[in-house]
Amino acid sequence: MTIAPWRSPLSRALHRNRALPNARYVQLATVRLDGTPANRTIVFRGFAQGCDDLQFVSDRRSEKVQDLHHQPIGELCWYFSKTREQFRLLGPITVISATTEAEPWQQQRHQLWQTLSDNARLQFCWPHPKQQRTNETLFATVPPNPMQPSPHFCGLLLQPTQVDHLELRGDPQNRWLYQRAPEGDWTRQTINP
Repeated sequence: MTIAPWRSPLSRALHRNRALPNARYVQLATVRLDGTPANRTIVFRGFAQGCDDLQFVSDRRSEKVQDLHHQPIGELCWYFSKTREQFRLLGPITVISATTEAEPWQQQRHQLWQTLSDNARLQFCWPHPKQQRTNETLFATVPPNPMQPSPHFCGLLLQPTQVDHLELRGDPQNRWLYQRAPEGDWTRQTINP
């Protein structure tokens, strides 16, 4: 597999900012069913094995998953404060849920589940997200099986088709635009900040 040309700068930024807990947090923008924008913070869970897809997790009952079923595309915005870099990654997002039939997808979903902490897994046993909070006893306190994903657990895979990398250091600042052609090849262009 040939690694996309934007992977090295992104991996370098992740490595150089690794001491900052927020370096794994990214903002994901999607479009709601009514056409309005939605933005939320999610946690980067690494690259999918054998490709350049970025992995995240979510609850199938969440608004973000509903948005993605309606319009399966999103854009991530990732800012690294130590190196003063911003990456914006645009592309289709695949939702891997309990009902996804392809076996390789289910293996990936199980692997993502197994990498989560007990506290992270517990959240998928809680009551429906964004509903009125009525009964504290409904919040699970016993971690679920670490080998068997909750039926509410989903993996999300962003397959970038465009990456905009901006270095805010320097005078002038540096900026590159990476774009993937339909046949899969990437181009890199130096652009104005």
